[in-house]
Amino acid sequence: MADQVLDIRDQRLIAALQCDGRLTAERAADALGMSPRTVHRRWQALTADGTCRVIALPARPSAVGALLLRIRVLGARRDALAAALAARDDIPFIDLSASGDEILAVSLTRPGTRDHLVFRELPATRAVTSVSADTILHLFAEAADWRHDVLTPDERAALTPAGSPTPPAPDQADQADRDILAVLADDARAPAAAVAARTGRPESTVRRRIARLTATGLLRTHVVVDPRRLGLAIDANVLLRVAPDRLDDAGRALAAHPAVHGAFATTGTANLQAAVWMRDLADLYRFLSQDLAGLGVEAAETVIIGQAVKRPGTLPVPPRRPPA
Repeated sequence: MADQVLDIRDQRLIAALQCDGRLTAERAADALGMSPRTVHRRWQALTADGTCRVIALPARPSAVGALLLRIRVLGARRDALAAALAARDDIPFIDLSASGDEILAVSLTRPGTRDHLVFRELPATRAVTSVSADTILHLFAEAADWRHDVLTPDERAALTPAGSPTPPAPDQADQADRDILAVLADDARAPAAAVAARTGRPESTVRRRIARLTATGLLRTHVVVDPRRLGLAIDANVLLRVAPDRLDDAGRALAAHPAVHGAFATTGTANLQAAVWMRDLADLYRFLSQDLAGLGVEAAETVIIGQAVKRPGTLPVPPRRPPA
């Protein structure tokens, strides 16, 4: 099922939800040239079988930063270590390289602190042969920003809410807001009536607050979908070294690329990193040999992901064991 590519109609309906997680069937139908009944029926089918989910992303305190970890580990212990890392709340992303000897993860930490995991726990693990940790200096694009490239610019504009609010500090939400966001965390499309029933607040109040949370950026939605269902079979991280005076322009160009679902300026020898989804290896080659041209890239390393163990909105996946 994971490798079965959805038809273009369903891909476009998922892309519409990426524009607005609480989009109505009527608005989607008007923009995409479908009937509201068809839109509603297909969305129900796609969410009922787990093909896609719309979740609400938590606001992240500004004091919290992130480290990009590369952990080389002896193969026999890789699965156990990946599972232990996946159980931690401060690690939202874990990938395994296709080569099988490397764990790539994102660890949330306070900037400038001597992270206990990096400096104590991992080096003390006998199976770990090396650890590198690069601090994210600037975020150009994250997974919630990515849009599947199957809509026209006019369609995307019609489906995207007007305005681009600056995400406020999480402490701007009061207890009622936090209760509503907690209900929407696993299902950001829950009707106001259902949210009202679970929070014990009037439906009119819930409806008004959801609209305000959306308008102010406190409610951010994210569509969780296996990229392979969208025809994107190759998942890779590209680590680039870019001249400092070209770094910002290169990062912004990567963030605008339709294949990039994460772009960060980082510390370390590779000062710009991009996470990409591609249809096949030929597309990845064109990205490296053509799309990066003119961005001031001095060196590039590509790591193909063999398995996504943990990502926001998905339950941690036990690492696949090689056949005996």
